[in-house]
Amino acid sequence: MLAAPSADIKLETVTGHGHTLAEWLVVFNLLVVIIDPYTRQSGWILPTASRVLFHYEEADIRCAFVVCTDADGARSFLGRFADEHLVLLDPDREFVRALELEQLPALVHLAQDASVLGSAQGWDADEWYDVITGVEEVMDWRMRPVLPTEGDPGNFEGTPALG
Repeated sequence: MLAAPSADIKLETVTGHGHTLAEWLVVFNLLVVIIDPYTRQSGWILPTASRVLFHYEEADIRCAFVVCTDADGARSFLGRFADEHLVLLDPDREFVRALELEQLPALVHLAQDASVLGSAQGWDADEWYDVITGVEEVMDWRMRPVLPTEGDPGNFEGTPALG
């Protein structure tokens, strides 16, 4: 299990609105896909991750991409996904470090107290499905997305989280 990050970590959106993790968690849990825009592996997972985040857009959980770069880099890497999802920036990888992540991409589910309720590193459909199962249980949401589907990549190891 990952470490609970400090609730004081600040994450900005691509439009420059910054909030602490505690502020992002004040009303809802947080489900994030953390990606490194400097690796192919994070690019391979974008359509799958987007599908998962869209699936929960009406649930009582805040969903976002966390991108380890600045706003311009995030927009460039995410393309259309930057307009379709909440995008948070972690250019210095402070959030990644606080979670003690080893590989990216990663799927992380945080409770309102910033404790880690579930996580998966790299892409393994079964591990991501386990995280989603936890989301379903906590949110009392009973419509899990199918993983994997045709078009999803085969399982792969992530790249070093700290670059």
